[in-house]
Amino acid sequence: MDNWKIFHRSETTSTNLDARSGVHGDVFTADFQSAGRGRLQHKWISPAGANLLMSVVLGVGELPIETAALLPLVAGLAVLRAVEPFVRGKSVRIKWPNDVYVDGKKVCGILCERQGDNVIVGIGVNVREQDFSEDIRARATFLGGTATVEAVRDAVLDRLFAYYHTLVQSGFDPIHREIAAVDFLKGREVSVRQTDDDSSPISGLCGGIAADGSLDVSGTKIYAGEAHVESLTR
Repeated sequence: MDNWKIFHRSETTSTNLDARSGVHGDVFTADFQSAGRGRLQHKWISPAGANLLMSVVLGVGELPIETAALLPLVAGLAVLRAVEPFVRGKSVRIKWPNDVYVDGKKVCGILCERQGDNVIVGIGVNVREQDFSEDIRARATFLGGTATVEAVRDAVLDRLFAYYHTLVQSGFDPIHREIAAVDFLKGREVSVRQTDDDSSPISGLCGGIAADGSLDVSGTKIYAGEAHVESLTR
């Protein structure tokens, strides 16, 4: 799809909030957002103009609820394929349920929110070199090199709409096969918190992302949460 409509602001509260007024194919971007969010209400602070801050509106009214719920993984694969050319020679992987990693560090986070018959796909990609805060410095990275915000935006949009149409027309199976090959957590000992204040996380060996989008942890299916790597076992 090459006829998306881009609505850009130099500054906004949140592109996901802006996208609530949009229709299928609308894209909302900003140089800076004052209240960016991740999963479990985590804050995301980005220097002005340094990164891709984007929310895309996708129509899901005719999709089963369980299929629409797979969009974070679909978007993750789209971002992965889009950024691969900018980081040639590096390992690019999907970390369930909504992150993209380059050489073991987070380069992208995704937040999907249902809005009526649409899903708002919020995407944040670290594009330019920056001084990360001390609490995330060891686990965050950026694309750097020849990457620009505009080039990454267009590459992500191309891939996202292509995978969206695959999901609508052919289901999740062909997408899952690609995701399974780039699964960051598979084979690692993980601990998964299902809520922000989860005092009893589920821990065990990760068997990977299943065909229904869940995460297999020692035989237990987990459909939502935040996974932390304990150790590498293979």
